[in-house]
Amino acid sequence: MDAQAGSLSLRQYGASPGSHSHAHFQILLGLTGALELEVEGRGLRVGPGGGCVIAPGDRHDFASARGSLCLVLDSSHPDWARCAPQRTHPAAPPAPALQLARYLAAAVRQGQPLAQAHGPVLLREAWLAAGHPDAPPTAAASAARRRPIDWAALEHWAAQQWHKPLTVADLAQRVHLSESQFAARCRDDRGVSAMAWLRGLRLEQARLLRGSGLAVADVARRTGYRSPSALTAALRRAGR
Repeated sequence: MDAQAGSLSLRQYGASPGSHSHAHFQILLGLTGALELEVEGRGLRVGPGGGCVIAPGDRHDFASARGSLCLVLDSSHPDWARCAPQRTHPAAPPAPALQLARYLAAAVRQGQPLAQAHGPVLLREAWLAAGHPDAPPTAAASAARRRPIDWAALEHWAAQQWHKPLTVADLAQRVHLSESQFAARCRDDRGVSAMAWLRGLRLEQARLLRGSGLAVADVARRTGYRSPSALTAALRRAGR
C-alpha cells in the first residue's frame, strides 16, 4: 500500500466558521449541502458533485450555513500538486473522480477496510487520468466565488466594540479571514482600504453619539479616540 496515499473520512461541516492550514494536501469532494471556502483569497463553493484540492500551507476559511457533508482525503503524495489550484482558477474534480468518490463515501460509511486501503490511490489516479489537471472548472463542479461577508452584521458588531481599541485585525478575525485577505475584500467590496473603512465606522458612531447630546469627552471614550481633541479634529476634518 502507498504510505503517502493518505486517509479518507466523511466530515460534516456546519454554520460555525473555521480557519486553518495543513502540512499536507486536503482533497474535498461534496456529497450534500454546500461548503463555502476561501483559500488564500480564492473563493469557491463545494456542493454535491463539486470539490477542490487545497495545497499544503494554504490558509482556508470555511463554513456551511445549512450543513454540508464531504468526503475528505488527507494526503502527502506529491502527485496531488498536479491537481492543486492555480492562482487564476481552482482545479475542478473530473467526472471519474466524482463517481468514485460517491462509492468510496458509502464504503467509508460502512467501515469497509478496502476503501481505506486502496481508495486514496484510486482517487488520485482517477483525478490525474481524466486529462489536463489545470482546466477551468465546469458548471457541474465547484463554482468559483468568494464566501460573502455580511458587512451589515460586521458593522453592527463593531458598533458594540468601540469601548476598546478595535483594529483591522479584529474585524478580519470576526469574519474568519486573515488581515491581508480582509483588506483585499474591503477594497473590492467597499471601495476603500480596511483602515479607511474602520475609521469611517468609528467616526460615524461618534457623530451619532455627539448628535444625541453626549459630551465630547464621553463620546471620545466610547468610540476609542485617544482624547476629546482627537475626536474634535476628526469631526472637523470630515466637515461635520
